[in-house]
Amino acid sequence: MRLTLLICSVAVLIIQASESFAQDVLTLNTKDDGYRGIWYSDQPSNDEYVYKYSGGLGTYPANHYPFSIYVKEINKTFFCYGGSDKEGKTLLHAVSFFDHKSKKVPKPTIVLDKKTDNAHDNPVMNIDDEGFIWIFSTAHGTNTPAYIHKSSKPYDISEFEQVFATKEVEGENVPMNNFSYLQTWYQKGNGFLNLFTHYDRNVIPNQPSKPRRTIGFMTSEDGVTYSEWKDLAIIEEGHYQTSGQYENTVGTTFNFHPYKEGENGLNYRTNLYYLQTSDFGKTWQNVFGETQEIPLKDINNSALVKDYSSLGLNVYINDLTYDRDGHPIILYLTSKGYQSGPTNGPRSWFTARFTGSDWDVKHLADSDNNYDMGSLYVDSKGDWIVIGPTTPGPQAYNTGGEMVLWSSSDQGENWKSKTMTSNSERNHSYARRPVHVHDDFYAFWADGHGRKHDISKLYFANKKGQVFQLPEKMKKDFVKPSRLKISKK
Repeated sequence: MRLTLLICSVAVLIIQASESFAQDVLTLNTKDDGYRGIWYSDQPSNDEYVYKYSGGLGTYPANHYPFSIYVKEINKTFFCYGGSDKEGKTLLHAVSFFDHKSKKVPKPTIVLDKKTDNAHDNPVMNIDDEGFIWIFSTAHGTNTPAYIHKSSKPYDISEFEQVFATKEVEGENVPMNNFSYLQTWYQKGNGFLNLFTHYDRNVIPNQPSKPRRTIGFMTSEDGVTYSEWKDLAIIEEGHYQTSGQYENTVGTTFNFHPYKEGENGLNYRTNLYYLQTSDFGKTWQNVFGETQEIPLKDINNSALVKDYSSLGLNVYINDLTYDRDGHPIILYLTSKGYQSGPTNGPRSWFTARFTGSDWDVKHLADSDNNYDMGSLYVDSKGDWIVIGPTTPGPQAYNTGGEMVLWSSSDQGENWKSKTMTSNSERNHSYARRPVHVHDDFYAFWADGHGRKHDISKLYFANKKGQVFQLPEKMKKDFVKPSRLKISKK
């Protein structure tokens, strides 16, 4: 009996030691001495443009959200990003804040080393109604694990603790350590509604099985125990989704990857769809309020916003937001193919607004790369603002460019533009909109060289279009970011 108790006690100690070791390994809680973004590239192209996409991707991709949240009660915008060590060899998950009163930022906290240089593993964040900050460290497929961390104190970035989350599978709770392309939404009284991607095998009759990017969602009251994963769409080779929230309505807009024999459907994304839920994921509707049976399986269905497949165009979704009436507005671009360079241009930016009876599609601008991502805002007056790299940068036809602020007072019918950056050394890319956005920290992004591994700096802009660089090197604990002047070379 004593021997049994001794064995059990030793086993418990081993388990506790293992968990403690895992936490020590995965949770760094160290201060960095400045702000550095991750540089990343994907799919070499063997031409002058070098990659399909590349650059400073600390706030990549459009399917991750949010990277920043304004908290009115303490007048701070908290933000996270994909950082890197000084050699640019590994992805560090970093978190910090901008103090709107002092106009300063602290040294960022490095929560963990993701042990990869893949920007698909970038973190996203959320803040619950008690003020605790949650960092969701995503994976990319099944290549790396995913993690969740929670701040030890409300509105405090000094220390984070690893959360060992579980999900429901056939009535049992099992470890949840893999999720990709996460978008996390928090609703007071409900908890977390997280949209994400998981990877499985696509089975099409009379055709070989191929990998599929399956989009779904999960819910959690406490951020620790999650519901069964439920799929939203399983059309051919899968989807990329981008989501938004209006009050207690969460919407998602997505494309689909057609099955192409002998090819990777990844590069042939097309069509534009929209679904929404107003009951925390219990049911999903199209924009007309008609309940949909999920997962969607057919290319042509009542969630379709616009058919681009018949036009032979790729679709890259940037953002989803809502007007003051709660009607969704989607920001996206189209192109003739996936390769970088002028052949597949123009990369045309569009907005699709639901009027209450139909989708109204308007052209905004053209740019030079499929991954020229920007964000869409609707301000308190109902005016629209888009911040994105629509002007070619120093590495033309590579990801990003020069940031431009576009504004419209007539729901996208007409636009005015304002230059935010010019004559830069590196392309600016992936301007992200904070949740509960404040005018002084209106967009957050990074820069990076489009054709070679290089440093990446981090920036934010105010609503006026003024740009500020986060400090690369900090000797003091708090520093004011420096105003970026528009070069007149």
